[in-house]
Amino acid sequence: MKLSEELIYRGFKAETTIEKPEELDNRESKKFYWGADPSADSLTIGNLAALMMCACFVRHGYEPVLLVGGATGQIGDPKENGERELKPLEEVEHNKQCIKQQIERVVNADNVVMVDNYDWFRDMKYLDFLREVGKAFSMTQLLDRQFVQNRIGEGGAGISYAEFSYTLIQGYDFLHLYREYGVDLQLCGADQYGNCTSGIHLIKRLEDARADVWSTPLVIDSVTGRKFGKSEGNAVWLASSDNGSGNYTSIFDFYQFWLNQPDEAVEYLIKIYTLLGKKEIEDILARHREHPEERLAQKALARGATEVVHGKAAAEAIKNLTAMLFNRETNFTEFSEDEILEFGKFLPTVGKGVKLVDALVDNGLAESKKKAREFLAAGAITVNGEKVKEDVVIEQTALVKKGKNKFLVVK
Repeated sequence: MKLSEELIYRGFKAETTIEKPEELDNRESKKFYWGADPSADSLTIGNLAALMMCACFVRHGYEPVLLVGGATGQIGDPKENGERELKPLEEVEHNKQCIKQQIERVVNADNVVMVDNYDWFRDMKYLDFLREVGKAFSMTQLLDRQFVQNRIGEGGAGISYAEFSYTLIQGYDFLHLYREYGVDLQLCGADQYGNCTSGIHLIKRLEDARADVWSTPLVIDSVTGRKFGKSEGNAVWLASSDNGSGNYTSIFDFYQFWLNQPDEAVEYLIKIYTLLGKKEIEDILARHREHPEERLAQKALARGATEVVHGKAAAEAIKNLTAMLFNRETNFTEFSEDEILEFGKFLPTVGKGVKLVDALVDNGLAESKKKAREFLAAGAITVNGEKVKEDVVIEQTALVKKGKNKFLVVK
């Protein structure tokens, strides 16, 4: 497939300034940029969708410039309903280093350029910014932005000058990258399209040149109808361990998330979140429709998405672990200590000598000690395959299971 065909097939097309997608196939300049603000110390699968679009461009010969917003992250992208809390500069720097590694891993290119907009804003003088950038925009133009209207209209929370200026800062990023790297295409999620057009305006106004934006739709949770992301409270994180904020999803839970997608969602998610080709996907979906009870599409999605984020070895290990833990014929009393320790590479762990109730609460298997004791009384908790109905101290290596699909390793 050509780039334009693959973008349409995978669902990577929303608003764009490009009249015909086919223009991308023969574009003279094949450089793009995509950016993320370090508002957390991990990206989510919402960000991952846009990164998968970036990877698609790279496969078709485009050179990526990937931006981590050390400057814009200090202000915060305006929300629809209120001001963001400013983060300490130390936190912004920490977050920046964490997500940079995730971006590089997903967009795996030999010629990738990583930039930080703090590098060009750090020494910029305020009056210089106003003279070059501020004079290029009219207030009418800025006030017409939908997010501004939502914030200053009746019942709105208002907007600070800092967040109001965010779109100008992001617009200057595009201008700077056009001047320094020859980038004339920005990729983004659909919710960033308005901010991205500020860069187009600046490049046209100050350089008398054309630039374009290509956006991808936001991925919607088919169960809740909400987008996937931290602002919606349903984030699935790309980090597999805690970087200090609690923003992580274990590789096991990451795999299970995709494995548990409903049939109506899996057909479009597998195109977005895996590197499988069209023929492979169509074959998998055809077999899935014949035998939906085997969940072939969900398994392919889980395997593919986990490979992209955590690598092939981890995906294979989680696939095998899942098959073992959810096999009806598995006898949990027969696991050896070495096997249980191996499980601990992917499951939540706790040290020996812990009380069972405390372990359940501290690792999210129960929301309170009262609830944990209710689970015990109901026979919903097993330790190495044996039901436990009262709080005990676990002194040995053990696999704790709650219900059908929650696990904890004591080691």
